[in-house]
Amino acid sequence: MNEADTSVRRAVVAGEPSVPRVAKEGGIWRIRSLAAARQVLRARGQTTQAGFTAEQIPTGHFRHHPILISDGPLHDEQRRKVGRFFAPEVVTGQYLASMEACADRLLAEAEADGQVRLDELALHYAVEVTAGVVGLTHAPVPAMSRRLVRFFNQPPLDRSRADLGRSAWQWARAAVNGLVPIVAFYLADVRPAIRARRRQPAGDVISHLIEQDYSSADILVECVTYGTAGMVTTREFIAMAGWHLLTNPGLADRYQVAGTDERLAILHELIRLEPVVGHLYRRTQADLAVRDGDQEWTIPAGELVDLCVRQANADPEAVGPDPLAACPGRDLPTGVNPTGLSFGDGSHRCPGQPLAIYETDVLLTRLLRLRPRVLSEPSITWDHLIEGYQLRGLDLSLGS
Repeated sequence: MNEADTSVRRAVVAGEPSVPRVAKEGGIWRIRSLAAARQVLRARGQTTQAGFTAEQIPTGHFRHHPILISDGPLHDEQRRKVGRFFAPEVVTGQYLASMEACADRLLAEAEADGQVRLDELALHYAVEVTAGVVGLTHAPVPAMSRRLVRFFNQPPLDRSRADLGRSAWQWARAAVNGLVPIVAFYLADVRPAIRARRRQPAGDVISHLIEQDYSSADILVECVTYGTAGMVTTREFIAMAGWHLLTNPGLADRYQVAGTDERLAILHELIRLEPVVGHLYRRTQADLAVRDGDQEWTIPAGELVDLCVRQANADPEAVGPDPLAACPGRDLPTGVNPTGLSFGDGSHRCPGQPLAIYETDVLLTRLLRLRPRVLSEPSITWDHLIEGYQLRGLDLSLGS
C-alpha cells in the first residue's frame, strides 16, 4: 500500500512536490524536511520574518514594532508579556466557560433552524471567542466577521520577486482591499475598545497594550494580527476538522467517547494533516547551515527561505509511516510537536495554539451530539496572503 492509498488529506495543492527535501528553486530555498525547517525557525539572530508580506509593511509610524514581524529581544519581550493570555491554564481557567456558553447559544440557534453552514458558524464562533480575549467587544460579531474576512481579498503574489510580482494596478487594489476594511475595523471595533479600556481597564490584550504605552496605530496592527490569526484561521480549522469527523464515523465515534486528552490528540493530528497556513517564510541575515540527515547546506545571507509546512508535516522521517493517514497519538521523536509546524516553531511559534485547539474541541463536541448530517460537501480554494485553504459550503442538517 503506497502513501496515496492511506492519505486522508483534503487540502492538496495540485502539483505541489514533496521533494527535494532541501533545495534552491526559482530563487527561493524550499525546505520540506521537518527537521531542517525547525533549524531555520530556531535560528535566533540569523533569520527574520518574511511571511505575510512582512517585508513590505512600513514600521516608521509605529511606536512598537508589530509582534508578527518583530524579531530579537523586542519580540521575545512582547511574546513573554502577551503569552500569559494564551497559556493552557489560562484558556481552561478563564475562557472555557465563555466558549461553552457561546457554542451552546450558536448551536441552539442552528438547531432551531434545522441546519447550519459549518464554516459560517465556525467564523462567528471563533470571532466571538477571540474578541473576548483581545477586548474587541463593542460591535456585533457578524459585522466584525465581515470586516475581517474582507481583509483577505488580495491579489496573487510572487514571493521570488522584490515587488511580489504585482503590477501597479494590483498594488493599488491590494491597498484598497486591505486599507478599507482595516479603517472600518478600526472605527467600528478597535477605537471603541481602546476608549472603553482607557476608562476602565480589563483583563484583556487591549488593556495590556494600553498599559504598555502602545499607540492607537500600534494597537490596531496587533488587533489585525489577532483578528486574522486568532479568528479567521481558526475558523478554517474548525470547519476542516468538523468535515473530517463528520465523514469518518470511526474517528467521530472515538472522539465522542474520548476524554479531553484523547480528543485534543485527535485535533492535533488533524491540524498536522491539514495545516491552515501552508508556508512560512524567513529571510536569512547571516550564512545559515542547515542539516537534514547526513547532508548539510549553507544558505547565504539575504536569501528567502520557504518552509513548506504541508510537506514538512508529512515528513515520514519525522512523523513515521503513513504520514498522510490520521493516526492520533503517533509515537514521535523527542522534540517533534504532534501538530508538526502548523503553529510554527521557535520564537515566532503561534502563542494561540491552546486557545485554537480548546475552542475547536468545545464547538465540535457539542455539534456531534446533535447528530448532524452532511447536506453538501464544501469547496476548497486558496488564500494568497497566508497560502492557506479556505473551506466553504459545508452545509449540515441538525436534528431528526
